Amino acid sequence: MQHINVLLVFLVLVIAAAVPQEAHGRDPSKTIFGYVERVIITDQGFSLKAKLDTGAETSSLDAHNIGRFRRGGTRYVRFDVRDPDSDEFITLERPLARTVRIKQHDGPATRRPVVNMWICLGHLTREVEVSLVPRDGFIYPLLIGRSAMRGSVIVDPELTFTNRPKCDPARFIE
Repeated sequence: MQHINVLLVFLVLVIAAAVPQEAHGRDPSKTIFGYVERVIITDQGFSLKAKLDTGAETSSLDAHNIGRFRRGGTRYVRFDVRDPDSDEFITLERPLARTVRIKQHDGPATRRPVVNMWICLGHLTREVEVSLVPRDGFIYPLLIGRSAMRGSVIVDPELTFTNRPKCDPARFIE
């Protein structure tokens, strides 16, 4: 009887291994990334380390000297982003998409400007909403939230730097 039980367990394992991954809930159209990846942002072609954070809905970018202004009746945001290759700040301007209220764990809620930016993560290129905030206390200058990953990404927390950006920054549409 014990041999039959061992044989049954073996057969179950063999059959389970033979079943395609999508039958286990893995969508084959989604790409697996690590929790930290290299990402290219904007037509400037900045390559930044980004944390893929499934606990955050919105993405956020380390931005400094954030200022709002109007141009032709449209609200804009001007901000500086550090180019990690030269360690110099580059000034960018984007139309203001919206303002988001962020609740802090250990302090009062703050309001942040949100802009649309093109990002390249592996082979994926998409325009995402990014809140602008100084991220001096954080290791990674870019945090990619669920809304930017939805429908295309699976995050494996055991992995890092699995997919180099494979896009041409000149093709980003601003």
